[in-house]
Amino acid sequence: MIATNSYERRRFWILIIIVSISGFSQGMLLPLISVIFETDGVSSTLNGLNATGLYIGTLLISPFIEQPLRRFGYKPIIIVGGAIVFISLLLFPFWQSVMFWFILRLLIGIGDHCLHFATQTWLTTSAPEGNLGKSMSIYGLSFGVGFAVGPLMVNLVKISETLPFIVSSVLCLIAWSSVFFIQNEKPEVLKGDSSENNTFSRYKLSFKYAWVAFLPPFVYGVLETSLNALFPVYALRKDFDVSMVSVILAAFSIGAILTQIPIGVIGDKIGRRKVILIGILSGAVLFGIGSQLEHSEILVMCTFLVSGMFMGSLFSLGITYMADLTPKELLPTGNLLCGIFFSLGSLTGPFIGGLYLQLVETVSFLLFISGMLFIIYFIILIFGKKLKEQSN
Repeated sequence: MIATNSYERRRFWILIIIVSISGFSQGMLLPLISVIFETDGVSSTLNGLNATGLYIGTLLISPFIEQPLRRFGYKPIIIVGGAIVFISLLLFPFWQSVMFWFILRLLIGIGDHCLHFATQTWLTTSAPEGNLGKSMSIYGLSFGVGFAVGPLMVNLVKISETLPFIVSSVLCLIAWSSVFFIQNEKPEVLKGDSSENNTFSRYKLSFKYAWVAFLPPFVYGVLETSLNALFPVYALRKDFDVSMVSVILAAFSIGAILTQIPIGVIGDKIGRRKVILIGILSGAVLFGIGSQLEHSEILVMCTFLVSGMFMGSLFSLGITYMADLTPKELLPTGNLLCGIFFSLGSLTGPFIGGLYLQLVETVSFLLFISGMLFIIYFIILIFGKKLKEQSN
């Protein structure tokens, strides 16, 4: 069992439902606003820049969120984050402006990160011994399902442009209200002298213990945004059918959903580092093979499906790997850094990938992904074992 009594089980599933809000809101906003802006004639460059508001919001709030969590506990942070997301979604229909919507997306990034940070820290600190991987894989699955369901709201635009925002805000309000049925808790108090309570000191200690564990969330951020934002551009240049491009991208997400929980359980049994290494190496090899199969859209789709099965759990695996390496009192800081590295990857991926597409026209975009994965694989292979020995 994931929890030892009925209250802990209830708390666990409420946190899982709450984190699905984050995935749902992100999954809905990316395609929905892109469709609305494209219909209104907004340039693709401005459209893409507007989408970065979500990740900029995440980075802006990151340095200021840990101390309130330690002082007030998990529940108030979830309440504030959920309220920001709900109110921001409700405000979209009031004024259709590129700048106003950018600010709202930035606020949703802040609210989403509050939800993410509080829920994943609460889960990593309260998971029963030996079940951390399973707990966090369910967490990752809930976010993934939310992210997959979100784009379905785009179809409501045919009825009214305001309807998707209203429906999604109501759904978020219902899920968010469940937090009032659980009791507040606080993270473990930091040990040591006052210098260890300094933000910079906590970041430094977390890096010392677990910097390698921040690489899987970074890689997942790069993959998620570069594949969704840039692969369609590359595929259309290769004369892929437009309808098949969305199917290929969906295949990666489906693969991730299929194996999220089994991979989490395997990580509990054989160790997180081994599973991460197998996943990243497999992804590197598969994308390398996929670059030679671009004559067939079906084979590329199969490559994305199997790659998603191996690498779709990198974010949750990174969190659990960090928890393996980090003292319990530093888990909030470690969780925060996982989120920061994911956001950095999400911002870095489209930039570096876009530069690659602009400068390197003769070499497959999939080889760029493969090469990046090989580099990360060797870093974790070489340095991960040393960090594990250091933490014991």
